[in-house]
Amino acid sequence: MLVRQDLGITQAPLEQCHSRTFQAEACFSQIRDGLRVYHGSLATVRELLPGHTGLVETLQLDAANLSSNIQQQMEDLGLATVTYPTESRGPLPALSSHFHHQVGGFFVLANFQRFLETAYRALRHLARL
Repeated sequence: MLVRQDLGITQAPLEQCHSRTFQAEACFSQIRDGLRVYHGSLATVRELLPGHTGLVETLQLDAANLSSNIQQQMEDLGLATVTYPTESRGPLPALSSHFHHQVGGFFVLANFQRFLETAYRALRHLARL
């Protein structure tokens, strides 16, 4: 936990997707926002761990495709959508060692996995509505 805090790695929120006052529009928007955040985080992971470039690029493509599919679903349902401009990333985090590169990459990927699992459950719930 301390290493994660030291590296400044956070989890993208999805509280709108499992709150008691569930609203499809808010959940979809939060999933898309999180995917946008992770797309940038994965670019950082790709640069920190060049030995895994192909795998990380595949994850980025999958995240972009999922975001596009969610936007299309929102439009099909008549929900408000916002398209964000592509943001330039800030500088790479100042990780002091190869160990920190690996640990940082692990935490980003672990957070992304948890995010996707929660998003999957929320999307399954939306499909049943």
